[in-house]
Amino acid sequence: MNRRYIGIEMGDHAQTHCQARLQKVVDGEQGGISKAVNWPGGGGFRFFKLGEPVFDAYGKLNNDIKFAALAAHIWYAETKTPQTKPAESALLGVYDGKAYYLMYNGILGDRRPQGGNVLTSRVLTELPGLGDHVGPVTIYGESCRLGPSRLAEHNITFKQIPYDVKAL
Repeated sequence: MNRRYIGIEMGDHAQTHCQARLQKVVDGEQGGISKAVNWPGGGGFRFFKLGEPVFDAYGKLNNDIKFAALAAHIWYAETKTPQTKPAESALLGVYDGKAYYLMYNGILGDRRPQGGNVLTSRVLTELPGLGDHVGPVTIYGESCRLGPSRLAEHNITFKQIPYDVKAL
């Protein structure tokens, strides 16, 4: 039909009804506008489902955000590239020689300060791959108990959640 458009739908019917109808049009089912213009079928479409929102209606970090969604957002904000695979540990990856870490939702253990959301000396020793990395490091976490000289010693820039998480 030589049409190009972006359709946006909210709710489960986007997948149960709209996606199914678009597939029928591509497959050549004769009904509706397809029949009226004698459309034989063909073409295609892409269907995307948005992830959970990173920020709430007030621009604050969404309290219900899961680790994987926040990790993908931070990775993109820092590198301007999409994650190739979901983060499974506090180490989000290394890009252009810089390592990025996210300590959130107890990814390193429980949610107590000594459990992984707060950068302490013990947590620093437990960060995966940190000992092998040569170069700058950015760590996002709830708070940091290390002083400026200790951070500089390890070439770490600490960014506090939620304050340093920016909307794109």
